[in-house]
Amino acid sequence: MSLASRVRDALTPSRVVVLAVLVLLLVFVLENTGRITIRLIVPEVSAPLWLTLVAMLVIGWFLGRFVHVRRRS
Repeated sequence: MSLASRVRDALTPSRVVVLAVLVLLLVFVLENTGRITIRLIVPEVSAPLWLTLVAMLVIGWFLGRFVHVRRRS
């Protein structure tokens, strides 16, 4: 088996998409390293912007799953 055919077999469209998303994620994290302060009713929390955005994404995903499961029942 030649090197070209092995590379062609290894680079499936889904792997290329995953690789592109990982590169975009890395760029996103490196561009959003500044710290921000979030005021929750009483405490103030300081965290990097990228971490705050990822936390909001995860919370939104969990809430969406919860609402979706509730609608099915």
